[in-house]
Amino acid sequence: MKKRIKGADALMEALINEGVDTVFGYPGGSIIPVYDSLKNYSDKLRHVLVRHEQGATHAAEGYARVSGKVGVCFVTSGPGATNAITGIGDAMIDSTPIVVVMGQVGASLLGTDAFQEIDVVGITQPITKWAYQIRRPEDIAWAVARAFYIARSGRPGPVVLDFAKNAQVSEVDYEPSVCDFIRSYLPKPIVQDVYVQQAADLINAAKKPFALVGQGVVLGNAEKELMTFLEKADIPAGWTLLGESVMPTDFRLNKGMLGMHGNIGPNMKTNECDVLIAIGMRFDDRVTGNLNTYAKQAKVIHIDIDASELDKNVLTTVPLLGDVKEVLPKLTEKVAAANHSEWINSFAEYEQREFNEVISKELMPQSGNLKMGEVVAAVSEAVNHDAVLVTDVGQNQMMAARYFKFRQSRSVVTSGGLGTMGFGLPAAIGAKIACPNRTVCFFTGDGGIQMTIQELGTIMQEQTGVKIILMNNNWLGMVRQWQELFYESNYSQTKMVNPDFSLLAKAYGIASREVSERGELKSAIEDMLKTDDPYLLIVNVEPEGMVYPMTPAGHTITDIMTGEKK
Repeated sequence: MKKRIKGADALMEALINEGVDTVFGYPGGSIIPVYDSLKNYSDKLRHVLVRHEQGATHAAEGYARVSGKVGVCFVTSGPGATNAITGIGDAMIDSTPIVVVMGQVGASLLGTDAFQEIDVVGITQPITKWAYQIRRPEDIAWAVARAFYIARSGRPGPVVLDFAKNAQVSEVDYEPSVCDFIRSYLPKPIVQDVYVQQAADLINAAKKPFALVGQGVVLGNAEKELMTFLEKADIPAGWTLLGESVMPTDFRLNKGMLGMHGNIGPNMKTNECDVLIAIGMRFDDRVTGNLNTYAKQAKVIHIDIDASELDKNVLTTVPLLGDVKEVLPKLTEKVAAANHSEWINSFAEYEQREFNEVISKELMPQSGNLKMGEVVAAVSEAVNHDAVLVTDVGQNQMMAARYFKFRQSRSVVTSGGLGTMGFGLPAAIGAKIACPNRTVCFFTGDGGIQMTIQELGTIMQEQTGVKIILMNNNWLGMVRQWQELFYESNYSQTKMVNPDFSLLAKAYGIASREVSERGELKSAIEDMLKTDDPYLLIVNVEPEGMVYPMTPAGHTITDIMTGEKK
C-alpha cells in the first residue's frame, strides 16, 4: 500500500523491508536528511556510530561474515565516500555482502565540483557488484531491493548506492519493492549433469584424491553437504584462510591450512595427489605459489559459482559451474563409497615433521619471551575452541589462523585477498553485534590496531564486549620477517615506537592488563574472559618472532621453510 513520505524515510522503509536491523555509519552534510529520518525508526533500526567511515565498512563486513546477512553502512559524500573505498574493495575481493549508502550532492549540482562532490559511481564501479546513483525518490524502493538482491545472491559482494540529496528530501508515494530476477544476471548457474558425472568418474578412479576447500562453502551454507561428500568418498581436505572454520578442527579428514604459511602436509600433498578437487576457492597466489609447478600431476575438478574463476589461474580437467549447495549433493550421489586410509595416513609423516620443526617450538617453548602461537593456543583453549576469531593482518593473522581451533562454521573474520591492516578492530565490533551471545576474540598486532584505533571509541559508546588480544612486539612484524629473510636484514622503517596501550584503554573506559611473563598468561586470559565487558589484553611477545612454515612468494608450494638450519 502506497504512502506519501520523504525519500529518506523511503530508504528506512526499504531497508526494514529487506530485514535490516543494524546500520553502521558516520553522518555528514550530504546524508543529514537520512540521519534526520533515522531517529523515527530507532525502534527497528539500530545505528552504530563508528569513528571513521573505513570502520563503518569493516564493521559491516564483520557483521555480514558471522551472521550470513547483508551488512549495511551509511557515509556522507566526498571524503566520507573515499574513506569507505578500502572496505568496499576488501568486501569485493573477499565476497562479503554489504550495501553502502553514500550521501551525494543534489542532482542539480552534479558535475559542478560542488562542495564534497565526487564521482562515487565512477570510483566504485570496478570494486563493486553494482554501483547506482539515486537521483529521484521514485527510484529508492527499486534500487534498494535490487541492491540487496545483487549483494546477497550468487557470489556475494558489495553494492554502493549514491544517494543524491534532493532524492532524500523530496516526497514520494512509497510502496515496498521486491527483486528476485534481473535480466542478464544469472546468480545461480544451472548445474550441468554431464560435468557432475565426469567429476564423479575421476574421483571414483582416484587413488590419492585431495580437496581444497574455500569460503564459497560457507557463503553457500553447504557445510553439511561438504562433510557428507568428504566422508563418503573418504577424501582428505585442506582449507584456505577464509575457509578455515568450514570444518571442525578435529574432523578426521581436516588436514589443515593451505598456502604460504599453511601446514606442510596439505601443501606437499597438493603436488602428490592424482585428483585435486577445488571447492568454492579461487586458487589465490598465496595458495598456489608458482603456477608453473602447481599440481601438474593432478586432474583438477573446480567447483565454483562464478564462471570467471574457472580456468582463470589453474586449468581444470572438469569445470563444475554451479552453487556448491546444489553441486555437492549431486556429486555425492554419484561417487562411490571409498577407503583411502593409506593415502590419508601418509599425511602423518609431514604432520610429525611440522610438529618437530615448528609447532613444538612455538607452543611449548622452554624459555625466553612469550610467543604469538602459544598466546593464540592458550586463548583458544580457554574459550573451549568455540569463539569467533577476528584478526588483523600480519604475523598475528597467520599465527591465529594456525593455532586457533573451531567447533562451528562462520567463526573466522579476517581480511584475505586485500590484506587490510586496520580491518580487525571494526570488524570485531560488527561480529560481536551480529552474534552478541558468542565470545569474539580479536587478535592484532601493534601496527594494525593503530590504523583504526579510534574505533575504541565505538566500543566505549556501544559497550561492545570484544576481547582484544594485542600481541605487541614493537615491530611491523610480517614486513620485518620478509626483510630478514629476503632483504639481508635491512630493517627499514619497521621498528615501532608505541604508546602506552593500557593508558589508551583507560581513556576509553576499557579494562586492560599487560603481561610479559609466561606464568602470568593463564590468569590474564581468565581475567579477560570472566565478564562480558570489552577488554584489552596486551601481551608483550618476542620482538623478532617468525611465522613458519613459509613458502617464499613465487616459489613452488613444496619449497617450504621451517626455520630449521640445514
